[in-house]
Formats: sequence, C-alpha cells, structure tokens
Amino acid sequence: MMRRPVDQEVPDRLYMVTGGRTRADESAFDAVSLIVSECEPALGMQSEHVKILRLTRRPTAVVEISAELRLPVSVVKILLRDLLDTGRITVRHPSALQRAGRPDPELLKQVLIALENL
Repeated sequence: MMRRPVDQEVPDRLYMVTGGRTRADESAFDAVSLIVSECEPALGMQSEHVKILRLTRRPTAVVEISAELRLPVSVVKILLRDLLDTGRITVRHPSALQRAGRPDPELLKQVLIALENL
C-alpha cells in the first residue's frame, strides 16, 4: 500500500484533531501561559486531551505542551480551550507568576526561545 508523504498527512490529521476548528480564543492563552490539569482523564476523551491532562499535572507552558505533542501551538490552543471550557484545566498567566515572586518575563522569554530552538 502506498502512503502519502508526511506533509500531505499533517493537514488532514490536524483537521481531525481540532474537529475542523481553526482558531481558539487568543485572549485565554499565550505561548508561555502555564497550564495545570484539574482532573484525571476520563474514559472516551480524545487522545490529545488525555495527553495534555497527563502532561499538565505540574504547571506546563503552552509551548512545552506543543513540543511534547509535536503539534503546532495554534492547534494546542484549540485543544486547551476545549479543556478550559469544561473546567479540566486552569491557566496561570506569567504576569501573575511575577507578582507571586516567580520567574520574571525575561527568564520565561529565554525558556521560550530555547524551546523554539529544539
């Protein structure tokens, strides 16, 4: 059986993963927002949602999730929006972390650059 080249498979797969949606609410997440799961995966959940919930047992940046799943950040944001809408995750924005005495935005920017270079 002849397989299609990978570059032809990706758009079809991404369409299926997002259910045809092409945009998430951009105000909910940015690339360095930290995501934390609020529950365990449930039976029947989409496999990408399950992976996200397992990855985010500890605070995990959107770009880290994207790298782990090997999916574009835009697709991950759509999946995260699904989980946020159902209360399965919470979002921690970097500005809130700075106020809490956590890493400053410059450090987070350096982490982002390092992740993009992977």
